[in-house]
Amino acid sequence: MATVGEWVSGMRPRTLPNSVVPVAAGTALVFSLGGFVWWKALLALLVSLSLQVGVNFANDYSDGVKGTDTEERTGPTRLTATGLARPNHVLAAALGSFAFAGVIGLVLVATSSWWLLLLGAAAIAAAWYYTGGNSPYGYRGLGEVSVFVFFGAVAVVGTVFVQLGSAPWQAWVASVPVGLLSCSVLIINNLRDIPTDRETGKITLAVRLGGTGTRRLYAGAIVASYAFALALTPVSWWAPLVLLSVPLAVPPVRRVLGGQVGRDLVLGLGETGKLQMAFGVLFSVALLLG
Repeated sequence: MATVGEWVSGMRPRTLPNSVVPVAAGTALVFSLGGFVWWKALLALLVSLSLQVGVNFANDYSDGVKGTDTEERTGPTRLTATGLARPNHVLAAALGSFAFAGVIGLVLVATSSWWLLLLGAAAIAAAWYYTGGNSPYGYRGLGEVSVFVFFGAVAVVGTVFVQLGSAPWQAWVASVPVGLLSCSVLIINNLRDIPTDRETGKITLAVRLGGTGTRRLYAGAIVASYAFALALTPVSWWAPLVLLSVPLAVPPVRRVLGGQVGRDLVLGLGETGKLQMAFGVLFSVALLLG
């Protein structure tokens, strides 16, 4: 049986900034617009975190039973592939996380708008079919698109909507750098896994682009995140605060462009998560003051 620590590792905590940053940025924007509702912000965060944990467990289960995860892969603990936990237990953890997100989401639906129910169902479906089902879209190079949509636009704009009752243009623009940084986490993760993914037939965007193309895409996503954040300077003159996180961007970008592989990219994944959190805090402060 897997230990508590192994289950926590299987949750892939380094990916959790993907779910925290968009809610923080959206809430900061709402606060600056005079519509902050603390309990709705908290519920939005719980939904986002639950979906992230759910998709991580779902990926562990689906990749494990399909044989696209192996014991030789570097990175976070694979509960299913390594046999640390039974597949049905990992599946139950994924479904339980999705169910929790759904129950909390229903409260937001009841206090906001019915169409959020459709959005929530789409988010859960996207989480499952990333690697689940007979034709997972994550195996066709569409993972980054989904991450940008659901951990960028949907998470940021959704957080704003449930509190403010509308989705102003500032929310859509603010979602772009948040979504791009979320994509960078997936890009470096898939860059690390190119050799094993190619062998097992998991055709991610990284496999399609190859090592060189994926490394350039990673660097481009980081640079574009700063560019779009700075584009909000007319909305908040504090937007350049995000530049304070540049020193945290240098090590992972240098690591990726320098051609590092394997466990070195695991370190880069952790560095990218730290960058994402620092950028998210600074970006949220800038929106708050704006």
